[in-house]
Amino acid sequence: MPPAVVRTFDRPDLTLQRARNAVALTFALNGLVFASLVSRLPDVRERLALSNGSLGLLLLAVAAGSLVALPSTGHVINRIGAGATVRLGAGLDTCGLSLAALGISSGSVPITAAGLLVHGTGTGVWDVAMNVEAAEVERGLARTIMPRFHAGWSLGSIVGAGAGVAVVALGVPLLVHWVAVACLAWALAWASAARFAPARAAGADETARGTPARRSAWTEPRTLAIGLMVLCFAMVEGTANDWLSLALIDGYGVETWVGVSGFALFVVAMTTGRLLGPLLLDRWGRSPVLLGCAALAGAGTLATVLGGSLVVVAAGIVAWGLGASLGFPVGMSAAADDPRGAALRVSVVSTIGYGAFLAGPPLLGRLADRVGTLEVLLVVGVLMVPAALSVGATRDRAARAAS
Repeated sequence: MPPAVVRTFDRPDLTLQRARNAVALTFALNGLVFASLVSRLPDVRERLALSNGSLGLLLLAVAAGSLVALPSTGHVINRIGAGATVRLGAGLDTCGLSLAALGISSGSVPITAAGLLVHGTGTGVWDVAMNVEAAEVERGLARTIMPRFHAGWSLGSIVGAGAGVAVVALGVPLLVHWVAVACLAWALAWASAARFAPARAAGADETARGTPARRSAWTEPRTLAIGLMVLCFAMVEGTANDWLSLALIDGYGVETWVGVSGFALFVVAMTTGRLLGPLLLDRWGRSPVLLGCAALAGAGTLATVLGGSLVVVAAGIVAWGLGASLGFPVGMSAAADDPRGAALRVSVVSTIGYGAFLAGPPLLGRLADRVGTLEVLLVVGVLMVPAALSVGATRDRAARAAS
């Protein structure tokens, strides 16, 4: 088995700066591709003549592809490095999106599902690799920065959602929209991966001491608890990604562009939370901040569903976005606290977290067909209970040692 990969910074300032910027761009590109897909979900539902439940089952292909790839991605990173793994994931992601666009344009559900499966596989590989690299940069900087990398993802989502509003309003064909985004994202991701931090092979003594050699990350209670927390927050975020625009359209009778704008507002709020989050995390610690996020997300969804007026609904979406902002990035940082075995732990936590995207679309789609697309969003409030109970596992090593 090849030796484990450990990052080294020969020229700390320049190398870290380049790696930080490259990772930030990689996150933004991943968000751009994802939001480009989400922004056209009303068109996908209409073009393929799907019910909410059928659309949920179709989106299951994305989660299924990710779950196939996630468990083994940590081993791939240890073998070929994070940069090469990002290139692999970005290639699969964008090729799958293009194939899905072809299937939708031709009215073929099987081709669309195949494209989304490949897209999901690439998304999973890309996601783990960029988070592992982000954790290395965060350790090198010796300060909390992971949420800001995820803010880069959200900024990319804002661009993608904003472009989605524009292309829908202008009547740009979905095929043209998605293929253009895929080509741009793949080219930039390939270039940015070349600027990731250099790696060297760990010595034999380092490898022997590594946690992965002693036990599987799947048997570590802390890793599993972090995974549960990430799953809940991923479901909260994923519910907005998949259903918020449709819920506003169906529940309040607004125009399609207004529904997409509601999703864009959510992404803006989530980005704001991720930009400001490190200040709160460095001052108060992970657990208290995440408890506050859980409460805010729950209250926000209640206001979104029950608010009635545009002002209250908009305020609810903002609170929801702020509350959803930190769960996933803090979970990634917590999983990678120990650099030995970080890639494998991030793979485990990501696999559990992506279970939300596997169970979420079909479950919420079926529920939406029975109780309404808007009312089904109340599930988010229920999910915040197990999230709040598991946030203690995210405390960093120093805090755990002190206690």
